[in-house]
Amino acid sequence: MPSDQSTWLIAVPQDGDSEGLLPEITSKLPQLTRVAELGIPSFKTGTLDSLIALSEELPKQDAFFTATVAKIVDTLRNLLNNDPTKLVQHVLVNEGNVDDYVLRGWKWNDSRYGVQRSLREMVDVLNKEMASIDNVMKAKLNNYNLVKGSLVQMQRKKTGNLAVRSLVGIVSKEDVIQDSEYLETCLVAVPKILAKEWNLKYERLTNMVVPRSSSYVPFKLLHKGSHTLPERPIASDSEYTLFGVVIFKRVHDEFLQKCRENKFIVRDFTYSEEQIVKEGEELEIADTTEKELWTELLRLSRTNFSESFQILVHLKILRLFVESVLRYGLPANYVGLAIRPEPKYTKKTLSVLTNHLSYLSPRSSGRAQKQNAPDEFAGEYQALMEQEFFDFVLYEVPWIVL
Repeated sequence: MPSDQSTWLIAVPQDGDSEGLLPEITSKLPQLTRVAELGIPSFKTGTLDSLIALSEELPKQDAFFTATVAKIVDTLRNLLNNDPTKLVQHVLVNEGNVDDYVLRGWKWNDSRYGVQRSLREMVDVLNKEMASIDNVMKAKLNNYNLVKGSLVQMQRKKTGNLAVRSLVGIVSKEDVIQDSEYLETCLVAVPKILAKEWNLKYERLTNMVVPRSSSYVPFKLLHKGSHTLPERPIASDSEYTLFGVVIFKRVHDEFLQKCRENKFIVRDFTYSEEQIVKEGEELEIADTTEKELWTELLRLSRTNFSESFQILVHLKILRLFVESVLRYGLPANYVGLAIRPEPKYTKKTLSVLTNHLSYLSPRSSGRAQKQNAPDEFAGEYQALMEQEFFDFVLYEVPWIVL
């Protein structure tokens, strides 16, 4: 059963029985079903062996092409935050609607893929173009993701609780002792539920902790012997309180270990005005670079979606032609139809096609028998055996779901 989320591409032999096919089919199909003629050129058929080889190879190329188109749509979706109103403005083919590209008298791009080439040459050209698009998209996307990841990491430092976030902009120059030979300020993030315990314990965690220094205590005041300074934290959030405590440098490691044992988190931070400026500049550069790469990737994704979708449809037409020649033989002239079924009438649509084109059954029987080939021939006809068989040739172009 063909999918109800795809446009069906159909081919039948061009003969007396196919005359007036489009209006006849259109009159029988359910309402809201869109039908259009599909121009299938008379390609050079080549040898039977080459056609069989292509029929085995094309499903793999089809899967790769379809996946490449889907990846580009996913890239656009991620860039646009999965906003359908924005996505619809970028998922276009030649600046037009995707459905209209297929359903408004589609024709082979002869100026780009001249029909004078062999089928093999055209398949190779299409594959080369799609592989190039895929490689470019991978490279650009990886580059953008690296820059985006770096920016997110920088921004994350400015978020979170006081146990993990950057202290730049929170701790000021007056909060820490600088340029002292013996003393230093340790910045400690204390869980709020342990704040009272911290005030009781911090002076006795190790020797050489300056009494009543669990707050902002400027170095110059320590030499005045002040013992009446209010013990206030440097900063506080919903989970942690950040204290500054003055200790002698020689007990730093021991003090750090004792804090760990008591679930107090010593923050590794050295106040530096140069570092503050540097971090600000790095964040600004990363933000600007991310925006530039976002714009470039969006433009490239939009362009490559249009290109890749056209390449995919051209490959589907080649599959229609190859299968039609193998099934119906020469002359290699075929009528093509593009049908966009209304999802709730998919079964009825397929039934109309099956009944209307049942006259093709005798001509399709030979190819159908190969689907039931014995095991020793399964390899040669593996791709054919895995697909559903109808009297007419049918391949699907998946809808772009926004």
